Amino acid sequence: MRHFLFACLLALGGPAFAADPKPPEPAKAEAGFAPLPADRTVTQSAVIAGTNISYQVTVGTLPLLDAKGKKTGELVYTAYVVPNRGPARPVTFAFNGGPGAASAFLNYGAIGPKRVQFGAQGDAPSDSAIARDNPNSWLDFTDLVFIDPIGTGYSRSLLDEAETKKTFFTADTDIQYLSRIVADWLTKNGRMTSPKYLVGESYGGYRVPRLAYHLQSQLGVGLNGIVMVSPALSPRTIFGDTIALSPMNYVATLPSMAAGQLERRGRLSGPAALAEVESYARGEFITDLLRGRADPQAIDRLTTRVSGFTGMDPKLVRQLEGRIDVRTYLREIHRDTKSIGSIYDSNVTAFDPYPEAMQQQSNDPILDAGMAPVTGAAIDLMTRTVGWKVDARYNLLSYAVNAAWDWDRNDDAIADLRKAISVDPKMAVVIAHGMDDLSCPYFASRLVIDQLPTFGRPDRVQLALYAGGHMFYSRADSGAAFRKTALGIYR
Repeated sequence: MRHFLFACLLALGGPAFAADPKPPEPAKAEAGFAPLPADRTVTQSAVIAGTNISYQVTVGTLPLLDAKGKKTGELVYTAYVVPNRGPARPVTFAFNGGPGAASAFLNYGAIGPKRVQFGAQGDAPSDSAIARDNPNSWLDFTDLVFIDPIGTGYSRSLLDEAETKKTFFTADTDIQYLSRIVADWLTKNGRMTSPKYLVGESYGGYRVPRLAYHLQSQLGVGLNGIVMVSPALSPRTIFGDTIALSPMNYVATLPSMAAGQLERRGRLSGPAALAEVESYARGEFITDLLRGRADPQAIDRLTTRVSGFTGMDPKLVRQLEGRIDVRTYLREIHRDTKSIGSIYDSNVTAFDPYPEAMQQQSNDPILDAGMAPVTGAAIDLMTRTVGWKVDARYNLLSYAVNAAWDWDRNDDAIADLRKAISVDPKMAVVIAHGMDDLSCPYFASRLVIDQLPTFGRPDRVQLALYAGGHMFYSRADSGAAFRKTALGIYR
């Protein structure tokens, strides 16, 4: 499940709205660690939605302390602030997922003022890492703070391996210290009275409702809105150890498989095109899956309907009794070209280095192609543009963090989502998905929303669907539509 969730994927020194005119205090080295640089701020500009926006970008650190005041870690963030707007200007905190992903995917792909291209068919690791103006950035209507959790980016633990895992690498402690970081940044920068928003992608989408409730109930910080991007709200329910009995894995992913097939045929006009497969998935499909091989007519129906929706060979669908796992789908739909589809977007492919093998023996096409440009853009901004020089490795994706993660509390964010919504009827809630995503399929979120109370009105949680996959914002039209959705909850 760890591998699947990795696929299911991310501030200012001195006064709040201007660079600190005083030279910063030199950093002190912790025992065994070279000191991190002092916070640095520079001024940049970008054309966003047709308007030139001047802003300050800061790379800075916030300390993490234990109950006795001992420093346990140093968290590095990148903040973009438009100066002289006053505390009434909104501020948004952004998180990617993994666990083990830095926030650069959202920064340089979706909502930051600069972007690099990744996530589309034809993108490659050797593509330019030079970041260009992002017309779909949110910076014209909210300041942005991108948080790199411990073990990602340049953020680091100061504890030994065992204590690091216990202090930072559990679902509960992750929420506790990241909530503290949000509150500390607000206090440090004089923004406690600003409208506050959270946005998280993939496992970051799991974090966001839990962070919202913890900030509300434990730290006294209210949120004006939360945005979950391709979230994994209840990963164990969908991708847990009980799928041999539960059909939910197949139910959640079938509509996204159908979306990929419709797009390949030029027939994915929008969410309405998926109404038929959604109705089938929540009805006859579940019933026939539960009937299983004891009912030959059920297998006949599954073969006909599933092969029709997915475009897969009916002989293979019958052999698998209508139970099409994601990895099989990604290989079979592109087998004639000896390519592998991405779990993030089934229509983004790479050549299969071992087409004769029984199982896929290569990494994900989108991860492999996007890793270098996004890493290069992040390092270039922090170390060259801002001048925050550091002698350390930047971790865009830390497989070590992901492998060390302790999956506690049944990995369910839905309970905290319910409580966060119920306590604040004014908080806006958006769940955004690309229709082609098979890592965190949109239909899982639709099923979750359908089971929520109305909280006074049926549209309390907005589900927004876009063309594309997990990183749907990599498509210009979908990025623009996502920005429009966000504007609706900020204004």
